[in-house]
Amino acid sequence: MKNIIQINENDNIVVALTDLTKHEVIIIRNKEVTLKEDVKRGHKIAISDIKMDENIVKYGFPIGHSVVDVFEGQWVHTHNIKTNLDGIKEYKFDQKLIENTYTNRNLTFNGYKRIDGNVGIRNELWIVPTVGCVNGIADRIIDKFKEMVGDLTIDNVEVLKHNYGCSQLGDDHISTRTILGDAVKHPNNGGVLVLGLGCENNGMDDFKKSLGDFNEKRVKFLISQEVSDEIQEGANRLVELYEIMKEDKREVCSLSELKIGLKCGGSDGLSGITANPLVGKFSDFLVAQGGSTILTEVPEMFGAETLLMARSKNEEVYNKTVHLINDFKEYFMKYDQPVYENPSPGNKAGGITTLEDKSLGCTQKAGTETVVDVLKYGETLTKKGLNLLSAPGNDLVAASALAASGCQMVLFTTGRGTPFGSFVPTMKISTNTQIFELKPHWIDFNAGSLVQDKSLEDLTEELVEYIIRVANGELVNNEKNNFRELAIFKSGVTL
Repeated sequence: MKNIIQINENDNIVVALTDLTKHEVIIIRNKEVTLKEDVKRGHKIAISDIKMDENIVKYGFPIGHSVVDVFEGQWVHTHNIKTNLDGIKEYKFDQKLIENTYTNRNLTFNGYKRIDGNVGIRNELWIVPTVGCVNGIADRIIDKFKEMVGDLTIDNVEVLKHNYGCSQLGDDHISTRTILGDAVKHPNNGGVLVLGLGCENNGMDDFKKSLGDFNEKRVKFLISQEVSDEIQEGANRLVELYEIMKEDKREVCSLSELKIGLKCGGSDGLSGITANPLVGKFSDFLVAQGGSTILTEVPEMFGAETLLMARSKNEEVYNKTVHLINDFKEYFMKYDQPVYENPSPGNKAGGITTLEDKSLGCTQKAGTETVVDVLKYGETLTKKGLNLLSAPGNDLVAASALAASGCQMVLFTTGRGTPFGSFVPTMKISTNTQIFELKPHWIDFNAGSLVQDKSLEDLTEELVEYIIRVANGELVNNEKNNFRELAIFKSGVTL
């Protein structure tokens, strides 16, 4: 196994693939470099002298500039490098499309075909509360329902708990209603009970109207304050839905029906070397099959946004991408928060130094395909191919936004590890083998083998096969652990 990697031949740093010690000698392109200090896995090492204010180059692009003179063999991190990013940039459309080398292999999976033309990879029964006040009632309804029906023959029954739906104004109120409506119409459910309290501002009548067209046989409603025994009434409605859902069967579907969300969290210095490029390869592969992928985490595009803009399908998509980026920057500035201080303590401990460093690694999940559309928060996917979605970097909020946009599954790369899941299967892909071996009950797939014994092409094929198995019904760890979350973006006042 190699102990360092130079990602791009123009880089003036290399990344440690293992923990390295002071005085250890590394060899880069036949040149010996002696380490001047200990360097942990995922962290950067200067391979030449770098003067103060000179750019630090990784992935072939600047990730910041040195704030002191840095010497060959030194550790490069937050103590001697600072971001180059500042303010809101002016952009220019400069299209540079990249040809996809994958071909359509006409692969299939077994999914649930819904009446609206969408396809689910699960057949679950959901309670969607209009307001967080009824979360506990929903739990009791499910308990009663299970007493009534015994062993389930569907995939799962769950409550999509959240703490909103009342005391919200403006955009927050609309966002809550929109995300909950997206969940109601999501193809991974075969039936939904919309459960209200009766006095919330996300009222049932308005909520129904906001849904537009929906399958009335598969969606039922209950206002708790209007019935004597809301537990029994709710359980009765679940039984009605269950009787319909029991007849649902998996059918052969084209891989073009898959919509996959792309997300990372707890990133480390290997994220942009192993897991994110692997997911990028899968994204290119799925798009070539006629399927769709969605990249979000807008603040983690800052510093790499021009690479995505250059891949816009046309000037309209380019302009939407510019708005996506600048609107989020203005959101930060509205609250007097720094735009470019994104890497978390865990990111920094794992070797990520600046936002450019993080973003250039993060956006690799999008592969090289053309960006066909840009979605606002709460909008659902309509165009097949690679899409961008407005949502923050927060793991729970972004993963929920991907699920709400219509994704049947989220691919979540991580170097630090995390157990959570959204309300759709949330596949954890580790950047390093160590976390995969330490947390096998969290991590579903190991991309760390890319720096050990696997080629990117071979591991991509393994990932494709695994994703198809999950689409066919194989559970990922968040499902096995019953870790399922719905988190809604909040930006304004709570009454």
